[in-house]
Formats: sequence, C-alpha cells, structure tokens
Amino acid sequence: MYKASSQILLPTSIIGSLPRPAWHTVSLGKRSFLEAMVNARWREQYEDAVSTHLRAQEIAGLDICTDGDAHYDEAILPELLAVAVTDDYYKDPVERCWAFSEALNQELNALADAGCPVIQLEEPQIHMVPARGKPFGRLEAADLVKLFNNTVKGLRQKTEVWCHTCWGNPAQQRIFRDIQSYQPTLAALNEVDADAITFETCSSGTGDLEAIGKTIVDKKVVVGVIDHHTLQIERADQVAELLREALHHIPPERLVISSDCGMGREGMSRRHAQYKMVAMVLGTNIVRQELGIAEAECLAADPRYSLASRAP
Repeated sequence: MYKASSQILLPTSIIGSLPRPAWHTVSLGKRSFLEAMVNARWREQYEDAVSTHLRAQEIAGLDICTDGDAHYDEAILPELLAVAVTDDYYKDPVERCWAFSEALNQELNALADAGCPVIQLEEPQIHMVPARGKPFGRLEAADLVKLFNNTVKGLRQKTEVWCHTCWGNPAQQRIFRDIQSYQPTLAALNEVDADAITFETCSSGTGDLEAIGKTIVDKKVVVGVIDHHTLQIERADQVAELLREALHHIPPERLVISSDCGMGREGMSRRHAQYKMVAMVLGTNIVRQELGIAEAECLAADPRYSLASRAP
C-alpha cells in the first residue's frame, strides 16, 4: 500500500541514520527503548534529536522524512531480543533468526497500526550471499527471502514497506576490495514482499541499473545518489546525471531518490549530512524541471534565509 511515496513523482528521502547531535550524551546502554523513555534526560534528548533530524530534512526539501534512526545508539539492545532470541530458548542460530522474525513482525505491525506511513527494513544478507556465502552455512538466498517476508507479513495492507540493501559501512569504509554487483540476486530480491527496494548506485556505480530495471518491474526502485563512504559533498549536477541514467531504465513513477545508506554513527558530521541532503534535492529538482515536474522547495538553498546574504 503506497502511502509515503504516493502522489509524488521522483520523491526524495534518506536511508537509515543521520549523525547524532553532540549534545545527545545519554545512551540507551542495555535498556530497552521503552525503559529509556521513562528516564527524563534520555527522553528529552531523544525527542530533541528527532526534532533536529526532521527539521534538517524539511530545510533540505526532502519529500519523505524519517527519524534518522534516533532511537538507536552504539550500545542498543532491542527490547524484543531479550526474550525472543536468547540462547537459552533457541540454541540453533537459524531458529533464533525465525524467532527474531516473529518478534519483529509483532513490533512492526504495532507501528503500522499506529499510523506509520512507511516502514524501512534493512535486509543485509540476500544480496550478500554470492559475496560472503550462506549465513550460518545453511541459509540460501531463497531462505532469506522467506525470513524477510515472514518479518513483514501483514504490513503491506497497512503501510508502505521498503527493503533496504547495503554493502556495508564500517567507519565509512567498504568491506569488499572490489565493488560488488546486485545482479546475481536480483531475481531473489524481486521476491521480497515490499513496495520498494533500495540500491546503492552512487558509491557502487550505475552498472546494475539496466539489470535492475529489467528485473524489478512491479515495485518502486530507490536509487542512492549520495555516497555514505565519503565526506565530499556531491554536486547537484552529479546527482542529476545519475538520475538521468536511472530514468533510462526505470520509469519516473517507479523511481525514488535517496542516499546509498545511513550517514550517522560512522564519523560524518551533521553539517556534511545536511549538505548532502541539500545536494540530493537540488539535483533532483534539475531533473524535475527537465521533465516538467513540480520542484521541491529547498529552504537551505534560498538566499532569503542565508546568514551571508545582504539585505536589499
């Protein structure tokens, strides 16, 4: 059920995290999210962090805004893991995966029932099988598709579901020497029960776009135009060039624009992330103008709001 991206051509959004504000000093540690929310200091910092993330995206002009993964920190232990996936209950790692899937499904359905218009779920393993082998030496790509689909069962009747793929981002570094390809597992990815699938097409290049366009024909395709591995800010014309290439293979009504992956918790500053989001919107606006599509308002690029601009 398309909600967040409905009625918008070439909508923009981000994948995953944004850099946590430096003043957000209280950590979750081993507390669950709900337990931490009882703590006045953590709750205040969390709510303020979400507000700054949302405002940064609004100023940049993004169409679909997220919480920037503000509910995570480096020491998070999700509440649902405490019982559902403990070794005391499930010795077998595959059984633990299925228990985790069931627990996550309950949490995600509660989120959808509360009115969330889009749920973005990371699926880091399906496309990794050719590069890293089968998880636990047993799970084939088809098994991982079944796990994903079990995790999101019932969601698409209530909300928009995104399946996020990622090639890794430890400390803003690649985990593979060579750039990997999605092509060996595109057919498997096409079987996931999602409305949209994300692909890294900035840091990994556009070489898979033709194959993606030929294989993913009944879902929206989210292309990354922002590289999460580098602090260099993309130029608007670079973003526009990548989008023109994507439009050769994917129709505009099924194309969504985003970052390759999350930009937080890996050394990127808030300012870098802000300018990258602005570049994404400005580059998309170039292509929107070429196609006669309404452009997004980007307050960050409006000279009326610049601290450096002079009064007339």
